[in-house]
Amino acid sequence: MRNWLPALAGSLLLFLYVAEAFAAEPAPELPPGTYIPDAARPAPGFDVERATQAYLAMLTPEQRTRSDAYFEGGYWLQLWQFLYSVGVLALILWRGWSVRARTLAERITKRPALQAALFVCMLLPVFWLLSLPMDWYSGFFREHRYGMSNQDFGGWLWDDVKNLFSLIVLGVIVITGIYALVRRTGPRAWLWASGFMCLFLLFLFMITPVFLAPLFNDYKPLEEGPARAAVLSLAHANQIPVDNVMWFDASKQTKRVGANVSGLFGTTRVSLNDNLLNRTSLPEIKAVMGHEMGHYVLHHPIIGVVFYTVIFACGFLLLHTAMERMLPGLGQRLGITGRADPAGLPYALIVLSVYFFLVTPITNRFTCAFESEADLFGLNAAREPYGFATAAMRLGAYRKLEPSRLEELLFYDHPSGRERVEMSMRWLKENQDLFAAQAAPQAATRTP
Repeated sequence: MRNWLPALAGSLLLFLYVAEAFAAEPAPELPPGTYIPDAARPAPGFDVERATQAYLAMLTPEQRTRSDAYFEGGYWLQLWQFLYSVGVLALILWRGWSVRARTLAERITKRPALQAALFVCMLLPVFWLLSLPMDWYSGFFREHRYGMSNQDFGGWLWDDVKNLFSLIVLGVIVITGIYALVRRTGPRAWLWASGFMCLFLLFLFMITPVFLAPLFNDYKPLEEGPARAAVLSLAHANQIPVDNVMWFDASKQTKRVGANVSGLFGTTRVSLNDNLLNRTSLPEIKAVMGHEMGHYVLHHPIIGVVFYTVIFACGFLLLHTAMERMLPGLGQRLGITGRADPAGLPYALIVLSVYFFLVTPITNRFTCAFESEADLFGLNAAREPYGFATAAMRLGAYRKLEPSRLEELLFYDHPSGRERVEMSMRWLKENQDLFAAQAAPQAATRTP
C-alpha cells in the first residue's frame, strides 16, 4: 500500500494527461442570437423531425466532435475520480492516520462530540491535499483543455480552498450529528441518521443562496431592462415570491451559461449568470428561466429531499451491516474500537462511496425525470420554443447531443440536446399560430 498507491495515482494522471493531449481543439461556439432554421418555421404539415434535424445541423462536425469527446471522457472521469477517492481513503485508513487523529482528538478533549469535530477538522484537509492532483486535472487542466474555463490557476486554487473550508464547516455539523446518534441510538442509528440527513438537506437548500453561493461569486441585483422585466413577469405569473432578480459573475470561472431558483423558507432567490445575460438572446433567457422556475413551482427540491433521504437510508443500512462485519476482525487490526469511533470514518466513506457510485444510474434517472418536467413547464410558461431549442444547442458545446440509449440510462442526469430540441419542436407544432409572425422569414433572427 505504501508504494503502489502513489505510483498508481501518478500513472493514472499521466495517462489522463496524455489522453487529453490528443483531444479535439476547442471549436467556435454559437454567436449570440435566437436561431430559427427554415425547417422550424410554422407551416402546414410542420415536420417535427425535420425541424429537429435542422437545429442539430447548426453545429459543425468539429463542434460535435469536441462536444462528444468532452462528454464521453466524463464517463471515464467518473470512474477514475471514484477509484482515486477510494484509494486516498484506503491510504488514510491503512496507514493508521485516522487512528492517530482520533487519539490526538481524545488527548485534546474528553467530550465525544468535540472529538468527532476535531477529527473532521484534521481528516478533511488531509483528504483534500491528497486529492488535489485529481481535482486539478478534472477541475482545471481538463476544463482549459476543452476551452470551458476562464480561470487562472490561482483563482481555481482559491475557490478550491474556499470549498474545503465550507466542507469542513458542513462536515463538522453532519459527522458530529451522526456520531452522536450512533452513540445514543445503537442499532437503530441508521434510521435516525437518515432523518438527520433529511433535515440537513433542507437546511442546506435554505442557506445555499445566502451563505454558500456568495463565497464563490458576486451576486448583484439585475439592472432595469427587458431581461429583468421578463424574468420578474415569469416569476410573478407563476407565484414565485421574489421582487428582485440577481446576476452573478460566473464568467470569471467558466464559459457555461446557467441560472437557478434557489432557497427555501424565505431565502428564495432567482439568479442568472453573466454568460447567460451576455452571450444569449432574450428568448433564450426566458426559456432557461422558465425551466428553472419549473423546479420551484413543481416542488422538486422538497421531493428531491424525500428521494435522497430514502437513498441515504439504504446507504446507512448497508453501512450498518458492513461495520458489524468489519469490526470484529479488520476493525481490531486497524485500531477501530467501535461504530462510534471516528477513526472508522474513512472506512464508512469507502462503503458509502461504493454505494453511491453503484446507484448513480438510479439517481441520474430520478434527476432526469425532474429536468424533463421542468423543460415542459418552461415551454408552457415562457412560450419560447425557439429560445429553448437554441439554448439546448448552445449547451451542446459540452453535452453530447445524440447519445445512445445505454449512455442516457447510465450517465445522463438531463435530457439530451436532441431530446430537448425535439420537445420544443413538438410543442411548437401544436402552437404554431402563436409564432407565425415571430418566425416569418423577414424577422430579425439568425438562419444558419
